[in-house]
Amino acid sequence: MQEKYDIVVVGAGHAGCEAACAAAQMGAQTLLITMDMNKIAQMSCNPAVGGIAKGQIVREIDALGGHMGEVTDQTTIQFRMLNHSKGPAMWSPRAQCDRGRFIWAWRQVLENQPNLSIWQDQVKELLVKDGRVTGVETYLGVTFLARCVIITAGTFLNGLMHIGRTQLSGGRCAEPPSLHLSESIARHGITMGRMKTGTPVRIDGRSVHFEDMTRQDGDNDFHRFSYLAEEWEPTQPTVPSVATQSQQTQLPCWITYTNPAVHERLRQGLPDSPLYNGQIQSIGPRYCPSIETKLVTFADKDQHQLFLEPEGTNTQEYYLNGFSSSLPIDVQLEALRFIPAFRDIKIYRPGYAIEYDYFDPTLLHHTLESKKVDGLFLAGQVNGTTGYEEAAGQGLVAGINAALKCSNSNEFVMHRDESYIGVLIDDLVTKGVDEPYRMFTSRAEFRILLRQDDADRRLTPRSYQLGLATEKRYRHWLSKESEIDRVIAFCKDFSVRANLINPYLEKLGSTPLTKGCKLIDLISRPGLSFENLSPVLSRLSETLNGIPNRKEEITEAAEVLIKYSGYIERERQMAEKMQRLENLHIRGRFHYEDILSLSTEARQKLSHIDPDTLAQASRIPGVSPSDINVLMVLMGR
Repeated sequence: MQEKYDIVVVGAGHAGCEAACAAAQMGAQTLLITMDMNKIAQMSCNPAVGGIAKGQIVREIDALGGHMGEVTDQTTIQFRMLNHSKGPAMWSPRAQCDRGRFIWAWRQVLENQPNLSIWQDQVKELLVKDGRVTGVETYLGVTFLARCVIITAGTFLNGLMHIGRTQLSGGRCAEPPSLHLSESIARHGITMGRMKTGTPVRIDGRSVHFEDMTRQDGDNDFHRFSYLAEEWEPTQPTVPSVATQSQQTQLPCWITYTNPAVHERLRQGLPDSPLYNGQIQSIGPRYCPSIETKLVTFADKDQHQLFLEPEGTNTQEYYLNGFSSSLPIDVQLEALRFIPAFRDIKIYRPGYAIEYDYFDPTLLHHTLESKKVDGLFLAGQVNGTTGYEEAAGQGLVAGINAALKCSNSNEFVMHRDESYIGVLIDDLVTKGVDEPYRMFTSRAEFRILLRQDDADRRLTPRSYQLGLATEKRYRHWLSKESEIDRVIAFCKDFSVRANLINPYLEKLGSTPLTKGCKLIDLISRPGLSFENLSPVLSRLSETLNGIPNRKEEITEAAEVLIKYSGYIERERQMAEKMQRLENLHIRGRFHYEDILSLSTEARQKLSHIDPDTLAQASRIPGVSPSDINVLMVLMGR
């Protein structure tokens, strides 16, 4: 059997789902191949979306026309805006989701997407001819020809799970690994390595003493992930039991702590830990360590915080965040029973570690197309990242660029001042990885420009031009933008008299005015806001109440722009300076090994990565400012 498509996507995890939908929405005839249609977009670890910097990525995916934000809003069982007490550049949305409903909501999106077909099978061979991908071959003996192939295989490539000294082949618990595909890709000059990640024990909630833990409730306000949350309507046919956050009661999470008795039992099991007995040689995520790693790294601490998080509305299964482990089953269970809330604990399955293949991301272009094989794209954990959000962002970019390649259109690349996804991809292809990559706000030098509240301002117009963002989404953004501009214009024009506002300012602890001023100057002050000034300024109240819809979202966005205008402008100027170097393209202009005025390390790194621009070259570890100056001189600058 042989069939032909424009694009084949291998793997239906978070990267694969976004890649397939993006390509199909842009008109490419697309095939999504998955091992199990009942595990599409499975949350292999924590059933949660977002978090620090990750939440910003999901907002960007939504602004571009991706679906992770919509699916999350439909299946949320608890929502929180993290860091809301800090500046807006740090605000990060996070949602606990119903694991089962998340899968079926994604299936609804995929199965009703025009131009997209789904095939349940495993890919065993990448087909390449004369340096160009031609398709894939599956274990069922089917050949799918395609102009582009996107590999999004997650942790399945030669996956090997560890629980104590027990080793099991698999890409995820109770699921088989993907064998031979790694070798099929690597034989074309694509460097391969091994990484490790892990997941915690799953607990039966009926055995937990919740009275011995601290309850943590979610937020109950207007914040959501999707910019279209208020207007979203499910595609027919609807999925039973899938509800929006506003239609279902949020569930609490619970907080508890380990203690010295727990730590002692865990230490006794360290000789059988795959991380410390030599069984695992690959590198794990430094920022999401296992409980045994915490004991060794933070030996002076006598407790570690744990979060018990529900897996869904209709299940007793709970996820123990903070207790990732690959220790033997009896060690995990006995240690947990020293925690008062878990003294009678029963579990569904233990935590485990998993090793898997990944490919060197420095061998990719910023489009996520391989430098070695024309038409081959890689996205997600196969590029050395960790996290659903990082995978989904890459998948979206790979899907967009594969579709553009099929239509012979210009590539789509986001710069570091445009999105966290742009930062993520630039870090991967420029610096490479020596551990599973996780996004943080600190990785972005222009994070005041990359706030979660304005991803639609940054990205929706570009996506609409590509044909990915729909007309509805684009008009939705234009309406919001118009209302924000109207509110800010009012604040610039409206004069406040000192004698009328000073008594109220004194009550708020704000310095009285010596003369009248524009409202925008008051809003710029710390401690003053639309909320606390509206009661005494009727014109302001009328203006805000005149916003036809999304009042809270628009008000918050306008206030952020007013209060942080100076910081935003300063970062924008810095970004423009960097953009000048981004406009200096150098790929193909130099034979670096022959430029002896460059340092030896610079010659090696520049030859290996072959940066597209001078700005990218400046971010390569080992390339110094003096090396950049040499290149600028050679360019006549």
